Amino acid sequence: MNPVPTRDELRAHLIRTMIAGGVATPRQNNLLHYRRMAAGHPYYQFGLELKPSWTERTVLEMMVERCGVEPDPRHLYGDDTIDPEITLDTLEAMGERIGRAARRRENVILATGHPSTLAPLYQSVARALQEAGCRLLTPAAGWTYEIETSYGGAELRRIVHAEPGVAMLESCGPTGDGRTQHTHDARPMEEMLRELANTASADSPEAKPDFWPDLAIADHGWAGAAGQAGIDTVGFADCNDPALFAGAAEGKIDVVVPLDDGIASRHYTPLTAYILDRAGLSAPA
Repeated sequence: MNPVPTRDELRAHLIRTMIAGGVATPRQNNLLHYRRMAAGHPYYQFGLELKPSWTERTVLEMMVERCGVEPDPRHLYGDDTIDPEITLDTLEAMGERIGRAARRRENVILATGHPSTLAPLYQSVARALQEAGCRLLTPAAGWTYEIETSYGGAELRRIVHAEPGVAMLESCGPTGDGRTQHTHDARPMEEMLRELANTASADSPEAKPDFWPDLAIADHGWAGAAGQAGIDTVGFADCNDPALFAGAAEGKIDVVVPLDDGIASRHYTPLTAYILDRAGLSAPA
């Protein structure tokens, strides 16, 4: 079992690995995303129906408060920052909510748009929840849809569930190679929830609580769609992904942990141990 770091040890780790503190996310990319989210661009809404009152200025102010980015609006280029204290506080809040799910043996749905980096974290949390008696929901396995590519073509994506139950996308079809894929898209989570709702309706209206998620642990559009559906949602977001933080500001997302979500997966192991310890769980052997 991995040792649980103290708060001070984890803070040092976050800064050393650039998961928080000074991060490699370009400021100009952050500001572009803030501007597009404020303009209502669907790709940057992550499946959330956000208030139309957001402006680039108020998004930046919100991201200073909830993520710890550089507050100076004149800082236009270079790297940006994530406040490690906010990361630590929200990791603790996430752990506490996961702990309540474990004690109540809730239905939990887990999903990531960053399978290459965050999947092991999600899988460890999923295994711990499963051992605690939670039901891991894995609807819509194998569902496919078409996306437009940056080069003007189209590719198929398919929902798969990594053991013991973490949803993600993989490429498929004639040009697909079966690799897991990064995504911001909310459509896969919307489809999973649609399947659960349709199954409930086919049985009886009263059946829905038996397998509707009590908690979603997710990121990107997977988290946004869950929060928009009224599900308790905790998740992770980078400083160039303002929508989930805006969702938290509007009360649709319960906890958003700010971090660089593109670091080598092994560097998230101490965060996993910290979350599980806060939840009163241990990582399965």
